[in-house]
Amino acid sequence: MAIEKFPIEAGHIMMFARAIGDANPAYSDENYAKTTEPGGIIAPPTFVQSSAQFDPDYFLRPKIGQPWLGSGKEPTGIKPGAEGDTGGMGRGLHAEQHYEYHRPLRPGDVLTATVKPGKKWEKEGRRSGKLVFSETIIEFRDQKGELVVTARGVGVQTERAVDQK
Repeated sequence: MAIEKFPIEAGHIMMFARAIGDANPAYSDENYAKTTEPGGIIAPPTFVQSSAQFDPDYFLRPKIGQPWLGSGKEPTGIKPGAEGDTGGMGRGLHAEQHYEYHRPLRPGDVLTATVKPGKKWEKEGRRSGKLVFSETIIEFRDQKGELVVTARGVGVQTERAVDQK
């Protein structure tokens, strides 16, 4: 996910906080937020994940008129071998997510996101065979080019699909 422009607005912060069920007034009440250490409204810790909606090619975002992961009656709307199948159907999952904040995110910030490769390693699974772990690092920089958040995610792919019993 490479994002050229991710503008952070107070309304986006408030809606994100509501969507995750976090009623902390530091995310929506400007008068309260002024009394906190950051001195103003800030974004919740996982807020940068919403930057995916600014990536037109983000594979998990629904696209009008196209099957996507999670659409349809089946576990996925994309069938093996169909357009959009990445070859890992039923074998991959998101294993970890870590966020390192270098400073709070505030309304008015405009971020860019750059993806960097991370480590890769393997382990042997009992039911699934070989497990291949891969790390992805995304650096979010503000309008001044300063690093504000480092997001590190780990995905795991199984050698074969685990039997559904």
